[in-house]
Amino acid sequence: MKKIHHYHRRFRLSMMKAGVWAAVICAFVLPSYVEYEKTGNNFFTVSLNGVSVGCVASEALAEDYLMEARRQIAAVNEDLVFIETDLQIKGEEILWGQVDDTEQVIANMVRVMEEHVKETLQRSYTVKINEVSVNLASSEEVHELLIQALAPYDTQQEYEVNLVLDDTREVNVLTTQLQKKEDIKITDDLRLSAGIQTELDMMYQDDVEPENIGFEDYELGLVDIGYEDKIEIVEAYLLEEELQTVEEAVNLVTKEQETQVIYKVQSGDTLSEIAIANNIPMEELIAINDALEDENTTIRVDQELVITVPEPDLSVIWKDEQIITEDYEAEIQYVPNDDWYTTQKVTLQEPSAGRRKIVAVTTYKNGQAQSREILKEEIYAEAVPKIVERGTKIPPTYVKPISGGRLSSRFGSRSAPTKGASTNHKGVDWAVPIGTAVVASNAGTVTKAGWASGYGYAVYIKHADGRETRYAHLSKVLVKAGQTVSQGQRIALSGNTGRSTGPHLHFEIRINGVAVDPLKHLN
Repeated sequence: MKKIHHYHRRFRLSMMKAGVWAAVICAFVLPSYVEYEKTGNNFFTVSLNGVSVGCVASEALAEDYLMEARRQIAAVNEDLVFIETDLQIKGEEILWGQVDDTEQVIANMVRVMEEHVKETLQRSYTVKINEVSVNLASSEEVHELLIQALAPYDTQQEYEVNLVLDDTREVNVLTTQLQKKEDIKITDDLRLSAGIQTELDMMYQDDVEPENIGFEDYELGLVDIGYEDKIEIVEAYLLEEELQTVEEAVNLVTKEQETQVIYKVQSGDTLSEIAIANNIPMEELIAINDALEDENTTIRVDQELVITVPEPDLSVIWKDEQIITEDYEAEIQYVPNDDWYTTQKVTLQEPSAGRRKIVAVTTYKNGQAQSREILKEEIYAEAVPKIVERGTKIPPTYVKPISGGRLSSRFGSRSAPTKGASTNHKGVDWAVPIGTAVVASNAGTVTKAGWASGYGYAVYIKHADGRETRYAHLSKVLVKAGQTVSQGQRIALSGNTGRSTGPHLHFEIRINGVAVDPLKHLN
């Protein structure tokens, strides 16, 4: 029994020595193995987007490796890169486990991330003009767009476009600044020169009176140019398919498209003249203006109408200075007459054109002249002005002589409605029941009240502005010749007398004895 016990002690001692040697060997030979400790999970298997990328000793290391992998990808990409990254970490508590080399884990992550690039956003520039935006790949392309927009007007490429910070904005927004290249050179030369004498010379030049400047001293050609619209340029990160080429951007911002603007009616305007002058079909002009019922709707001075004009999104305003020898007209001179209505005028002197030489600056918007300023003038032959005497009194208004009614026949040419009827209708007809009240369209004096052949029973009224109104086919006359009536006063009842095809009122307005379209003169 003693021998067995001695053997058992020797066996235990040998096992202890073997364990010590094993620990020493592990410490020096296998440094990548994790020492087993009773501290919870100490070995972590890492997957990225479902692909295994290695084993690490802690979750924090896995997160650090992912950040380093992102940094490496970003370092080789100038553009903004978005990548799907689903990092999965599975932990366990083990006695022995081999973790992977740091560089290898990071390299594995980079490879997986490169295979899962979702989208690459390129650094680019968005150019905003009013409600229109274009996206370009570089500031050079933005500059090229702006230069090409000027090119049709700055044919000699005299002006330079610079992108500068917009000091009216709190965020970093660029806008445009245009300078004449010659002015930039002069400014640079001034900085290099002694400066004082040169600046004094330039101040003296600025103080020279215009009358002392000869025609040869003026700067001719393009003297100023700029964009009418506010331009905002911001940096952005965009997908490649969202970018436009310079050619596409130029076409987009410079092509003409219909734009609605307000037109204020001038004295003497008619709807047809407005439509023709602005190249708008009459039907379209009526459709976009609620105040217009048809082409016969009366319009008044200073009334605002909506019209459409072709304009690009990016308009260019430019000024051209030229010496011009031309015939010219003097401004019309008006002589007021307080006893006349504004509809009355007489020419007292006919005009005669003069001849002159001028220096003029004409302002253009795109290709259309907007205004002209005369800087210097030399008269060869004085123009004789037109002199017109005109009234100052506001003329009386005319109202529809009945309430309701259906417009059954307009003014002008028509097919004869019955045998013997005129094919040139001198008034308008409203179909109404017999006995409908007829009122005076305007105040005046009754010159006829009774039977008038084809008119049947009729009333004629002479008005203060020299016009005459006629009311025909009446069933009953309620006034007498020589009687003064007020506007809106009942003068008759409608009927079907005379040469008539049915119950209606025939109404005329005559100016200097000539019948005119009543619908153009009714308020």
